[in-house]
Amino acid sequence: MNVRVYFAAIILCATASLFAQTSAPSWQTSDKLGAIDLSALTPAQKQAVLKLTREQDCSCLCGMKVAECVNRDPNCTYSKALVALAIKGVQEGKSLVEISKLMDASPKAHRPKLLEDPVAIPVSGSPTRGPNDARIALIEFSDFECPYCSLAVGEVNTIMTAYPKDVKLIYKQFPLSMHPHAPLAAAASLAANQQGKFWQMHDALFKNFRKLSRENILALAKEIGLDMDKFTADLDSPKYQAVIKKDLADGETAGVYGTPSFFVNGKHYNGPLSLESIKPILDAELKGVKPQVASTR
Repeated sequence: MNVRVYFAAIILCATASLFAQTSAPSWQTSDKLGAIDLSALTPAQKQAVLKLTREQDCSCLCGMKVAECVNRDPNCTYSKALVALAIKGVQEGKSLVEISKLMDASPKAHRPKLLEDPVAIPVSGSPTRGPNDARIALIEFSDFECPYCSLAVGEVNTIMTAYPKDVKLIYKQFPLSMHPHAPLAAAASLAANQQGKFWQMHDALFKNFRKLSRENILALAKEIGLDMDKFTADLDSPKYQAVIKKDLADGETAGVYGTPSFFVNGKHYNGPLSLESIKPILDAELKGVKPQVASTR
């Protein structure tokens, strides 16, 4: 072969290879899933649904991912059903792994990573429990009216007890729009924090997550020994709304779409919240832990 032709062929192959790597199919970049309405989802929920459907094999055995199938074949009842499961799952606050299991009708289905890539999460001023020099920051985005968050309290306590020197818990507010009393409860926890009793109020609110009226919250504040005049004034002031709004924005930026959501050193954890399940993750972090990813800005 002529030398010039040989090198021209190499350049042509390299160019074609580069183009193939950088030119993603439209279904991998589109923010639509056929004619399915995604307008009721928050931006983070929508991204979670897109992520799941781009990675999950369609159960109609077409060889395509769900997102590709639903965009190319609007008549496929299988892909539409899987998208509906993904939407329902994110709206109910289930983890990506739990949703993937619901969608998993094929042994070839690809599941999301148990631990996502790290992201920076601002935590300055957030309530913290555990040693300041802990090598692992466990960041929780939570909602005081969420039943799943209430159940998570016991699991978190077990984890903290098992790692008393190595894990610190950082709480971020994420009241969901479906819970009408959650914003007031979030403000109440921050008002209690002003008096050094965030965690006492945290526990009281979760124990009574079904009864978070203003009257009941005031009764809880009195029970834990707060200065009621100061607490009521703080609760009625607008100063905590900016904190709650910022926590919500921080969560959405980090990919939070439901509660509770946990991050291990800035990495979104998608597995079950039990000591048995999360212990291998925490132990791995301790063996090769790098500087904390969670921002302290």
